[in-house]
Amino acid sequence: METEDSALDLSLDFRTADALVEAAVDTIRSTPDRLRELLDRLPAAVYVTDREGVVVYCNHACATLAGREPQLGADKWCVTWKIYTLEGELLPHDECPMAVAIRGKRAIRGAEAVAERPDGSRIHFVPFPTPIFDEEGNLSGAVNLLLDVTEHRGAGYLQAQAERCRRLAATVSDQQTVETLSLMAAKYDEHALKLRRTA
Repeated sequence: METEDSALDLSLDFRTADALVEAAVDTIRSTPDRLRELLDRLPAAVYVTDREGVVVYCNHACATLAGREPQLGADKWCVTWKIYTLEGELLPHDECPMAVAIRGKRAIRGAEAVAERPDGSRIHFVPFPTPIFDEEGNLSGAVNLLLDVTEHRGAGYLQAQAERCRRLAATVSDQQTVETLSLMAAKYDEHALKLRRTA
């Protein structure tokens, strides 16, 4: 369970992330020729798309978070390899928060997801997709900041998955399935305990 202090720290991170997104939008609007220079300095994971959702820029922090080098001009909507909901369901890239933001022409806040890297590792992140409009009000692209909240969510998420496995095990009668689900729950609990010990 999160302490009041960790919740406060995460809230401050959200405010900082929102401010960084606004600064990125201002940079893109006012000095597009200095985009790379200015956004490359940010310690936060930031990427930019065109109005169709094609990724046209991503800083080093973003590639590090994604665990891959995004294919500029080819990747669409997102820089991550795979995205999952907090419930563990695969989320197609064309349904990710950035896609929703661009199609709806509105900033998305309050979303959270799990990104899987090509090496199989996963991180919890909160995206801040924000459309960019030109002086006439036409959509010209979007910027997204990905805030890594793994350390705030990791152990709790794993414990929730363990509980989910135990609930499923209680509803089935096949002994092999019950044993598999029980083993999965034990593994989730073990990983959650490891995360809490290192926190």
